[in-house]
Amino acid sequence: MTTTRKPQFRNKWRAIDGVLLFDKPLELSSNDALQKIRRLFQAEKAGHTGTLDPLATGLLPVCFGEATKYSNCLLDADKSYTALLRLGQTTTTGDAEGEILAERPVCFTDAELAAVLEQFRGPINQLPPMHSALKHQGRPLYEYIREGITIERAVREVIIHELVVNRRHDLEMEISVRCSKGTYVRTLAEDIGEALGCGAHLIGLRRTAIAHFKLGNGYTLAQLSEMSEAERDACVLPLVSLMPDMPQLVLDDVQIRRMAQGQRLGLDCDLADGNVSLYGTGGFVGVGIKQGRRIAPLRLISGVAKLAARTELTEVVEQ
Repeated sequence: MTTTRKPQFRNKWRAIDGVLLFDKPLELSSNDALQKIRRLFQAEKAGHTGTLDPLATGLLPVCFGEATKYSNCLLDADKSYTALLRLGQTTTTGDAEGEILAERPVCFTDAELAAVLEQFRGPINQLPPMHSALKHQGRPLYEYIREGITIERAVREVIIHELVVNRRHDLEMEISVRCSKGTYVRTLAEDIGEALGCGAHLIGLRRTAIAHFKLGNGYTLAQLSEMSEAERDACVLPLVSLMPDMPQLVLDDVQIRRMAQGQRLGLDCDLADGNVSLYGTGGFVGVGIKQGRRIAPLRLISGVAKLAARTELTEVVEQ
């Protein structure tokens, strides 16, 4: 008896480079969101630029291909959020997922609110919450607290660049925050509630910006799913959008080959010391670091290294 095997179809992964501004929906983890976007684009390689809580929505930049090498450009960037606070209640987790710990009356004036908010602008100290993905001995803190274990955490300094009240109605208050990396908006909500004397917890959080990237330029999963492949690809920003303010330096082919081989260049240029984006006749080739007259390769795109290897092999053959 002959058995006919059904043909097996494999996903055809594509080489895509660039950045997609994704509007993450509620109750979807950052990793799940990443996998959905990767499958939708059939991208060979993809990564995100920092997690966003499943109960939070909003901007999650997804890097494809070569852009994954430069995603750290956003790790130290400021972030902006719109947060919704429930006043008068504290919970075990600091958000709506936890059990209510205490309820207190809400009674403060506009002047008292303004004075409290001023206390939280600028550099402040925060204690990272136990219900967070912060690692201790390789495990996230939320795994310990689920086992009833509380880990001692060090207070960290963060910066609140902007903090304003958008609206307040009854027991709910919406605020906008622009803050430095490592800031826990959930902790900020709790601390504001304590300073007001009524307590508070977070019931909604939406990330609206990371550095120069804005949520208004992002796309939802539903929007992307309805597009053709060409339309989706047009939504992907070029790799260099990750570093718009980085000084640029144009190199010739010989200099690029030397950089690809790990050599430092001696150049006279007006650029300040620090990271510089490197360009050749074909466009962006990577990032270097300038120290005085010396420019060393920091991270180059894969094509440049392969080109250098091919050129090196050609020179050997010609000899």
